[in-house]
Amino acid sequence: MSIYSLRVTGMTCDHCAAAVEKALTGIAGVVKAEVSHKEGSARVETSIDLPVSALLEAVKAQGYGAETAAVIRVAIIGTGSAAFAAAIRAAEEGAEVTVIEAGTIGGTCVNVGCVPSKIFIRAAHVAHLQSDHPFPGLGKHPARVDRKAQLAQQQARVEELRHAKYESILEANPHISLVRGFARFQDAHTLIVKQPDGGEITLQAERILIATGRSPRIPDTPGLKDTPYWTSTEALAADEIPAHLIVWGGSVVALELAQAYRRLGAQVTLITRGRLLSKEDHALGEGLKAALEGEGMRILTDTGVKGVSFDGKGFQLDTGAEIVSGDRLLVATGRKPNTAGLDLARAGIETDASGAVIVDDHLRASAPHIYAAGDCTNAPQFVYVAAAAGTRAAINMTGGDAALDLSVVPAVVFTDPQVASVGLTEAQAQAQGIATDSRTLTLDNVPRALANFDTRGFIKLVADKNSGQLLGAQVLAAEGGEIIQTAALAIRNRMTVAELAGQMFPYLTMVEGLKLCAQTFTRDVKQLSCCAG
Repeated sequence: MSIYSLRVTGMTCDHCAAAVEKALTGIAGVVKAEVSHKEGSARVETSIDLPVSALLEAVKAQGYGAETAAVIRVAIIGTGSAAFAAAIRAAEEGAEVTVIEAGTIGGTCVNVGCVPSKIFIRAAHVAHLQSDHPFPGLGKHPARVDRKAQLAQQQARVEELRHAKYESILEANPHISLVRGFARFQDAHTLIVKQPDGGEITLQAERILIATGRSPRIPDTPGLKDTPYWTSTEALAADEIPAHLIVWGGSVVALELAQAYRRLGAQVTLITRGRLLSKEDHALGEGLKAALEGEGMRILTDTGVKGVSFDGKGFQLDTGAEIVSGDRLLVATGRKPNTAGLDLARAGIETDASGAVIVDDHLRASAPHIYAAGDCTNAPQFVYVAAAAGTRAAINMTGGDAALDLSVVPAVVFTDPQVASVGLTEAQAQAQGIATDSRTLTLDNVPRALANFDTRGFIKLVADKNSGQLLGAQVLAAEGGEIIQTAALAIRNRMTVAELAGQMFPYLTMVEGLKLCAQTFTRDVKQLSCCAG
C-alpha cells in the first residue's frame, strides 16, 4: 500500500470534497481517498505505486488546484513495542519513517522479555503440577526436565512472533525503512548513526521519537563485575537447570524467574534488600512470600549483599550475617533507561535522576519536535503502556492531538499465585487525603477456588468511604491477571462497590470473587447461598 498527501485549493464545501474524492477513487489502484475542504487536503491510499501526477490531474480535472503536500519525515530510535506502534501509525498518517536499530529487531518484550519468560513460566507450571497437585488418584511424580528441548521450543516461538509482528512489517510497508547502527543526537533535528562497519551517516527529520527501552541495572557491589552472573537475558537462554540458583532481587523479574527455576528442579535462594514487591500493598508481598516458601524457596528479606565472589565453580554472596553459596547467580535488581549514549543534551532533552526521558501526557520531551515513548521514559514500565504511548506519539508527531491517560493502569506479576493490581492502594488513597473503606476476601470464600482446591490468596477492594466509588483492587490469586481487568473497567467507569456487587458474574469463575468482595461491604457472604445475587 502507498499513501499520498495532496494540498487541494478552491474547495468551498463538502460537495466539493465529495467530487474530488469521487475523482480520486475512480483511478485504478486507488483504495481510499479522504478529502477535507476545511483543511484543503486529500489523503490517498493505493494498492499499487502510482505516479503522483495521475492524482494531481484527476483533481485539476474537477476544477480545483492541487499539489503534493510536504511529507513529514519521522526518525525513530529503537524497534521495540513503542517504536513499532509509532512507526505503523505515523506511516498510516502519511509520514516517511526511518527506524534505527543497533541490535535485534523487536526490542525486549518479544526477544528477551515478555514472550520467552511467559513460555518458560508456563512450562515450569506444568512441571509443578506433575509433582504437586491436590487431586487423589492422578498420581504424583517429579517432572523429567529436558531444558534444551524447552529452550528450542521457546526460541522458535520467539523467532516466529518477531518475524510476524516486526520483521514482516518492515518488509511489507514501503513507508518504513530500517537503518542499522547506534544513534546519537547532533542537534534537535539531526541524528548521527554509527553503522556496524564503523562508518557514520547523518539523518535529519522533522520529528524524532526516542524509544530505546531499558536494560538490567547492575549494582556496584565489590567483586560482582568479575563474575559470570546472569541477568534475565541469560537466565531465559540457559539450556541447563542449575542445582542451586541464587536470585538477587525482590520485584517482578526476580520473583517470576525464581519460582520458575524452583519448579523446574533448582534449589533457589532469593535475597532482597527490602520486602517482596515493595511498591505494592504489603499484604501482596507477604502472601506471595508464604506461597513461595511453601514450594521450598528460601527467601531472605531485608538483606543486603556486601560482596560477591566466584571460585570457578560457584558463587558466594556475603550478606554480613552469612555466606550464601550457589552455582548460578541471577541479578534482577532493577532496570535502567537506555539513554546514556544518545547525547541528549545536544538536543536539549531533559531526563530524571535515573536517566529516563521526561515526557508530558502527549509524549513530548523538553525539546521541540522530539518525543519519547516506552521504558526509556518516566512512564510505567509495561509493554502495553509502551505500545499505547507509541501510537499516541505518532498521532501527535503527524499533526494530531492525543493524550496518554495513565489514570487506570492494571499490572500483573506472573507468579503462581499471580499478583495483580489496579488503581490506588489504601495507603496511596489516604496519602491523597481520601477517606477510604476497604474489604479483603480470602479465596476460601470463592467457589471456584474451592473447586480448584487452591485457596491461596485474597481479593482486596478499596473504595471512597463517602461515595462508595471503587478506587483500587489488589489481587493474589491463581488467575489474578484474568481478574484484574474487570476491576480496571469498573474503576474506569467510576462504579461504586454497590454497583459492582449488583453485577452478574458467571459461576464458577475466579472473577466472581470481585462481586463477592464487593458484597462484603454490606453483608456477610458466608451467609449467602451459591451465586446469590
